[in-house]
Formats: sequence, structure tokens, C-alpha cells
Amino acid sequence: MTYEQKIQGELDFWKFKTLQKPSLLNKVTDKVQKKINSYIPDKVHDAITAAIKQMVKAVLFGSTFTTSKPVTDLTMMHREALIKQKIENYKKTGAAEGGITGAGGFLMSLADFPLLLGIKMKMLFDIAAVYGYDVKDYRERLYILHVFQLTFSSKEESQNVFIKMQAWDDKAHQLPTDIDEFDWLTFQQQYRDYIDLAKLAQMLPFVGAAVGAIANYKLIEKLGKTAMMSYRMRHTSLQYAVASSQETENRKLKTGN
Repeated sequence: MTYEQKIQGELDFWKFKTLQKPSLLNKVTDKVQKKINSYIPDKVHDAITAAIKQMVKAVLFGSTFTTSKPVTDLTMMHREALIKQKIENYKKTGAAEGGITGAGGFLMSLADFPLLLGIKMKMLFDIAAVYGYDVKDYRERLYILHVFQLTFSSKEESQNVFIKMQAWDDKAHQLPTDIDEFDWLTFQQQYRDYIDLAKLAQMLPFVGAAVGAIANYKLIEKLGKTAMMSYRMRHTSLQYAVASSQETENRKLKTGN
């Protein structure tokens, strides 16, 4: 079995799991969270949306994470070996950061949210570059945002995002020209709801450091896996497009048309 065949099998299984119908537990959890959200005043939602929006925009469009150059002349196997190594390093960094902020109590734990967001985004930029994509391109930064949303959303919302990401390179001309057209409200609600259960215990005395380290480690691990699968999906889609184009050209040559 070639490496390409191996990752295709893994990708097919991931797609199957992603598109599975939500379990009873997923449905119950979503309903409870929506009920809780309905009690939160709109002003609070607006404030959280604005804060996350500005944070993500600063990371995506600031100068800090837009300098990674696309890696060329590497096989898929070598690219992914490098990416797996980077993910491991980011997991350790996130765990260390979560342990420190978790040990600092409530206020330090609050500071963990933007710090962790920055670590996640930096990792996504690095992964995109190793796969050979130019992260200076607005469309690539928007894809990174979709990878993030796919990872940290409810089952139903992640399926909606997944559908948007299919055949991404064919849909580039349909992308919004303004980042403000992105659905920031859904983005912040899904992200906040996803990490709430994993991160609230980080604010507890005595156990906060351990919980913070483990939670960050697992969240970054999940994001890294989703990113790899997302870029594999683009890779196989482009390969299929090239193969189809070549087949069409060969058919034209044989028929003389």
C-alpha cells in the first residue's frame, strides 16, 4: 500500500465520521447549550462576538503569523512527517501554557483563552505552509478559519462547515470579499460552547493546573488532526481534478476533437 492510498483510507473514514448523524447525546447537549444561550442578554453576546472577532482578525491579518512561506519539493509523506512533529511541539507548548494559567486561578485562566487561540492559529498557519499553501493569500486565511470552525463546533454546525469546505479550490471566486461578511456570531458561540466544558474546571483551585494542561493538549491535538484531514481533502480533490483533465485531453487526442 502506498502512502497516498493509506491517507485516502484514513480520509474516507474521517469523512464518514464527520457526516454521521448526531448522536442522542449530541442532540441533548446542543439543546441544553442553546437553552442556556437564550438566557444570556444580547448585549453580552454582542460583546463576546466583538472580542473574539477582533482577536481572530488580529491573528489572521496581523503581521505575526503571515510570514510562513509555502514549502515546496516535498512528498506528501515527508510533508506530513514534518507536520506531525510541529503538532507535537504545539501540544507541549499549549499544555505548558495551560498549566501555568490554570495554576494562577480565575483571572489567569481567563487570560488563557486568547493565549490558546494564538497558539492554535499559529499552528494552523504552519500546517498550511508545510502543505504548500501561501498563507498570505486571503482565501487561505479564510480556509484556516473554516478549519478552526470545523474543529470546534457542534455536530450539526461542523457538517455545515464541512460541506462549505468541499471542493474549496473550485469555489474560490464565490468567497466573501470582506472578512466582516463571515458569520462571527455563530463562530464565537460554537467555539465558546465547545471549550466551556473542557476549560471551566481549569478555574478551580488546586486542580486548575493539571486540567488546564490536559485540556489544552487535547484541544490542540484535535485541531491538528482536523487540519491534516482538511488539507488531505484538498490534496485528493486537486489530484482528482488533474486526473480528470488529463483523461479528457487524452480522449480528445484519440478522437481528434
